[in-house]
Amino acid sequence: MTSQRQSAAKRSTLATKLRILNQIVFDRRNTHLFSQLFYRSTGSEPEEYCRWYFNNLVWQDTTWMGIETYKSPCDMWNYQEILVDLKPSLVIEFGTAFGGSAVFWASVMRQIGKPFKVLSVDISHKLLRPAARRDPDVEFVESSSASPEIAERIRQLRSEYPGKVWAILDSDHTKDHVLAEMKLLRPLLSTGDYLVVEDSLLNGHPVASEWGPGPYEAIQAYEEEFPNDYTHDTPREKKFGWSFAPYGFMVRN
Repeated sequence: MTSQRQSAAKRSTLATKLRILNQIVFDRRNTHLFSQLFYRSTGSEPEEYCRWYFNNLVWQDTTWMGIETYKSPCDMWNYQEILVDLKPSLVIEFGTAFGGSAVFWASVMRQIGKPFKVLSVDISHKLLRPAARRDPDVEFVESSSASPEIAERIRQLRSEYPGKVWAILDSDHTKDHVLAEMKLLRPLLSTGDYLVVEDSLLNGHPVASEWGPGPYEAIQAYEEEFPNDYTHDTPREKKFGWSFAPYGFMVRN
């Protein structure tokens, strides 16, 4: 009899959970309740996965359309959602490398369907793949991303492609260089434009603690000087639990 009562109690508990799960399927507001019933987070999982992904160099084996991209897939999915919501006319990328991410931006923008241009800048194009060079909607420029010539080209493209701008900084990851890039963009970005400062996970945020001052510290230094320029898009940054750009998702005020 005791065994039968225990079995009945287990069936009742399972039935209750299934009813709640069925309700959750139709009501996304209850996802927190779902996690409480079926999963107990320690709070460290995102940071541990970030460390695993970075330290195992998985990012060096990540491609878009066969072209090396060196990104987090979580970030790339997040970025395409931002692009679709923002519908920019100009995408600015500092740090081209192989060109995979530049082609990714163009691929997403073509699906959005409005006139646009992708400007991708790097100090050297030695790594740039021929397949990326062939994309008709990407302008690759070999230059320091902090040069006055790049600022002037952005001004020209803003005139040719009026509308919102989405910019991502992923070139030299030293504090001074990233800070120079942010200052270069300061008079070029307008209210509502979006800026992502990548690789702010370096220098112990949470990886590569030996790196030295990098993008994260550049953001902090910029905000000490210009505290009212940006609003951090924290919900977007935290959406997938971890990012190569912690504290680096920002909307121009």
